[in-house]
Amino acid sequence: MSDIQIAKKANLKNILEITKGLNINDEYISQYGKYKAKISYNLYSSIKNNKNGKLILVTSINPTPMGEGKTTVSIGLADAIKRINKNVILTLREPSLGPVFGLKGGATGGGYAQVAPMEEINLHFTGDIHAITSANNLLSAMIDNHIYFGNKLRFKEVVWKRCLDLNDRALRKIEINLEEGKKYVPRIDGFDISVASEIMAILCLATDLNDLKIRLANIIVGYNDVGNPIYAKDLKAEGAMLVLLKEAFNPNIVQTLENTPAIIHGGPFANIAHGCNSVISTKMALKLSDYVVTEAGFGADLGAEKFLDIKCRVGDIKPDITVCVATIKALKYHGGMSKESLEEESLEYLEIGINNLFKHIDNLKNKFNLNVIVAINKFNTDSEREIEFLIEKLNKINIETSLVEAWEKGSKGAMDLAQKVVKICDVQSDLNYIYNLDDDIYTKIKKIAKQIYGADGVDFSEESRKNIEKINSLGYGDLPVCIAKTQYSFSDDPKNLKCDVPFKIHIKNVMIKSGAKFIVALAGNIYTMPGLPEKPAAETIGLDENNDIIGIF
Repeated sequence: MSDIQIAKKANLKNILEITKGLNINDEYISQYGKYKAKISYNLYSSIKNNKNGKLILVTSINPTPMGEGKTTVSIGLADAIKRINKNVILTLREPSLGPVFGLKGGATGGGYAQVAPMEEINLHFTGDIHAITSANNLLSAMIDNHIYFGNKLRFKEVVWKRCLDLNDRALRKIEINLEEGKKYVPRIDGFDISVASEIMAILCLATDLNDLKIRLANIIVGYNDVGNPIYAKDLKAEGAMLVLLKEAFNPNIVQTLENTPAIIHGGPFANIAHGCNSVISTKMALKLSDYVVTEAGFGADLGAEKFLDIKCRVGDIKPDITVCVATIKALKYHGGMSKESLEEESLEYLEIGINNLFKHIDNLKNKFNLNVIVAINKFNTDSEREIEFLIEKLNKINIETSLVEAWEKGSKGAMDLAQKVVKICDVQSDLNYIYNLDDDIYTKIKKIAKQIYGADGVDFSEESRKNIEKINSLGYGDLPVCIAKTQYSFSDDPKNLKCDVPFKIHIKNVMIKSGAKFIVALAGNIYTMPGLPEKPAAETIGLDENNDIIGIF
């Protein structure tokens, strides 16, 4: 059966049963039908003195283009922890329509390890990303409206882009204001995908509505004729944006196919944004349960690094264990095996590709000083020899492993992982950050590039150097850094999978996100508006004869 067919057969509970199981009073719940609800962020103030549960971060090696089932493992692990009679909440990011209609498909897990209702979560859900898109584009409209009516703020350069939650490369660079008339000032503009917008980052990092409003007000939207920044608050835009985001700021709660509570809120990409669900949802979950399973997008070089160096600082949290998901297919892919041959047995390519996993383990264990377990997400094409070979290699470096079959067996396929994770969570670890906030911007980027990526240096373009100096002059040099880079490689070249020769990271541009309170560094040929593949998933999505949605996977 397909994922969507499995999901439709699930015996879901009314969402109020799920929230009652967490001892959440109905006054904090707004239902969106039978199986979805929002939790008022005000709940946190009433539970903030509760003891924190254990935080389990799920990350992965660098993926293949189809992903490695990190979300499936996260869901299976949460279900299995519940199965061994522990109180657990799963916290995930919201899916973006870009991947749903693009290459990867949905982001609600797979097989018998899914969150539900999967088709609703993958599509419009509760409207959060639409609210983010609207707030973003309202600010754009107010900028151009201000310029049209005389430009009293003396805009010389507009740096704020519009956004859309779809992959559409044609919108990366556009020309606007082409209508005739002296009040229209044509200029080159462009779109980002909504999940890479600063508004998404702000929603995910804000701690309450007041903090959200302050962050929105402090967005730099452009520069005037003497080079001084112009903020959203100068346009008096923050109030209206806050109104559009008021409901979206409340975390969403759903459930897994096995009725485990799942809080799904916020959805920034990890290759072009900071890749973590909202701070408020994670902190809320930690107060409501004994164990919280969360994930960070793409590989540990991107999602986990940003989770640890950005989100953990903002939220004053740290993981008790990291689960690094690996697949035999991806390891062979990083060993140089062609995509077309990945289902064939090969210990040779596997042995080469294991170096990718070893590097991620070293980063998590020795650079960040965290407890680590490797979850081998089993595919039916994996041979016993390959699995035994991988486990033997990991045993030699004293890394705990677990074979996970959650896709096929649900929680039963992740029981070993759950038992080991719960045990390791009791081992004390102290998070080390890769850089200090008082390091200069060059040093922060170099530390990430050298320590986490394994680069032997960083090349900064002239434009990036100019912008770093501007950021320093504005007083933002002490903010954390979010590097936008390909997810497929430790390098900034998606084709350099093995990274077995010295490489440099090439920083093309550096930008300040003053509302989100971090600095973005663009590495290599990375785009903040993705494009669709030659055969997008959208071609297979539709309604069947019963008007039920089909084709989402």
